[in-house]
Amino acid sequence: MNRRRLIGLLSTPLLTRLPTRGAAKQDRVVIAGAGIMGASIAYHLARRGANVTVLEKQQPGSGATRNSFAWLNATFSKQPRSYYELNLAGIAGWRRLCLEFPDLKVQWGGSVQWYEPGDFADRLRKNVARHEAWGYSVHSIEVAEIPRLLPSIASGPVGAACFADQEGTVDPIHALTVFLDHAKTMGAKIEYPAEVTGIATSNGRVTAVESTRGKIPCDCLVLASGVDTERLARMVNVNVPLKDSPGALAHTKPHARLLERVALAPGANIKQNPDGRIVTGTDFGGTPVKEASRELGVGLLKNAQSFLSQLEHAELETVTLGHRVLPKDDLPIVGFAQSCPNLYVAAMHSGMTLSPMIGQVAAMEILDGADVDLLQPYRLSRF
Repeated sequence: MNRRRLIGLLSTPLLTRLPTRGAAKQDRVVIAGAGIMGASIAYHLARRGANVTVLEKQQPGSGATRNSFAWLNATFSKQPRSYYELNLAGIAGWRRLCLEFPDLKVQWGGSVQWYEPGDFADRLRKNVARHEAWGYSVHSIEVAEIPRLLPSIASGPVGAACFADQEGTVDPIHALTVFLDHAKTMGAKIEYPAEVTGIATSNGRVTAVESTRGKIPCDCLVLASGVDTERLARMVNVNVPLKDSPGALAHTKPHARLLERVALAPGANIKQNPDGRIVTGTDFGGTPVKEASRELGVGLLKNAQSFLSQLEHAELETVTLGHRVLPKDDLPIVGFAQSCPNLYVAAMHSGMTLSPMIGQVAAMEILDGADVDLLQPYRLSRF
């Protein structure tokens, strides 16, 4: 299947392309993890007729999903080009879901990014030129455009700026809830708290999952367990190499509307969810902090306040410190393990952007035996 055809499929509602429940084989699939990735895979499998059970150690979204900035994009860190294309397909997947799920709220205002004059501004101009050459809907903008796109923002000195109009953002817990509700409608079982305590195998294949809710026979086990994926995979002698990458965010109480787009300012990323809560952090490269303290949250808000002065009157509600699901080489791990051919692994940063398309193609690979070419660079075997 070539990339152009696959991206077209990913942006088309499932209801017009796939058989109704009951038409697919009744494969028994257990999914470890009820974050956004596990929920998407559960929905797409259940939609195809699989017998799906999702086991969540704590409660849905309690890991990386709850702590995600949830910016849907394929911008400049998405390299090489194959990874950019994967994320572009992820955005197309969210567009499809907006047609498929009437209750899903995605803000499609795009993102505005800028830097002060200097090396970072020069790099931004080069990044924009490269992504435009790849066909991404992003372009450089003049300083005067920033207040038009972000009326509440005071940008400060600007050396280079750009607008990526096809991007969006979601409230991650809202999106997760929509996925899980529709998965349950299709017959998936979501069990929590239900910790995986063991994995039974025979002849190198998973036969059942042992949990605090009992033993569940299965034909396929999907590990979509976030940072716990590494530990669970070791139960069947499979190595899934991840690294630690914590990220802190400050969340305000609901506030009057200030932002319709993601604002990527120098040293401060800011967005506003549909419920009015403003979310801000410093960058997406990991932070050295160890604790989600109130002092940390106040500092993050103060940092963002230099661009969004109205935050002076915003009340800090929560501070989250999440651990990104980041493989050792920073690229996704997705697909079956060679040494355990019915163990399917889905571990990746950019999980929010990628979850709709990974869910759809994972269902194709698990139920149909498809070998999706877009995923070839991201197999576990590369390690």
